[in-house]
Amino acid sequence: MSQNTVKRLYLMQVGIMPEYEIPIVCYLVQTGDGKHILIDSGLPAIIPEDSSEFENGQDVIEQLASIGLKPDDVDIVISTHYDGDHAGRHAVFTKAQYVVQRVHHLDAASNPRYASIRPQWDQPMERIRLVDGDTELLPGLELIETSGHVPGHQSVLVRLPKTGAVLLTADAVPFGGGFTRDKQDDGSNPDAEAIYISTIKLLDLVDREHVAMVIFGHDVAQWKALKKAPAFYE
Repeated sequence: MSQNTVKRLYLMQVGIMPEYEIPIVCYLVQTGDGKHILIDSGLPAIIPEDSSEFENGQDVIEQLASIGLKPDDVDIVISTHYDGDHAGRHAVFTKAQYVVQRVHHLDAASNPRYASIRPQWDQPMERIRLVDGDTELLPGLELIETSGHVPGHQSVLVRLPKTGAVLLTADAVPFGGGFTRDKQDDGSNPDAEAIYISTIKLLDLVDREHVAMVIFGHDVAQWKALKKAPAFYE
C-alpha cells in the first residue's frame, strides 16, 4: 500500500432526529501518510429554529477528540451538500480545504435553504475547491456526483485495503429501502426523476466496482449494526 492511499474509515454519529431515531452522521478518512479527510460536519452548535426536528449529540469535535484529533488536524472537508445536518460545523476547520461540487456551491449562494448556516459553508474561495462531476480526490477516494436530493449533491467511494470499496451514499440514498431499480415516484416529489437517475448510477457503480459495503445516509437499522468511532474500518 502506497503512503498516500486510504488506510482507515471512521463512522461518527453526531446527532439524531428523535421522532424516528434517525442518525445524523459524519465520516473521517485517514490516509497512510497521515492525512485526515472529514466527510460532512454534522449539526450546528445551536440548532436553528427552522430545524427543530434535529437534536445534537456528541459533536464532531468530541468525536475527533476520541481518536486523538483536533479540528486543525483535518486537512480536507468534503461537503456532500450544505444542508444544516451535514455542514453545520464547517467553520471549525480553519486549516482545511473544502471540497464541494461547483453546481452546489453556486446554487447555495442564493438559495434560502442553506441560509441559516451560511457562516459555516461560505468560506473564503481560496480555501474551497470546486469540482465538476465525478472526481478522484486522491488514490482510493472518489467523489460521485449524485444530484437529486439537491443540485450538486455528491456521494463518496472509499477504497479500503482490507474491507474493499465502501460507498457512502449520503442523502442520495438516505435509507436502504430506496436502493432499488424500481421507481418510487408517487408524484409528490418534483426531484423524483433526478433522484432515480442518481440511484441507478450508484447501483451500477456497486455492480461495476464490486463494492463491498454501501452505507446509507440516515438508515436507523443499518447504523445500529455498524462500527462507530473510535472503532474503524480498514
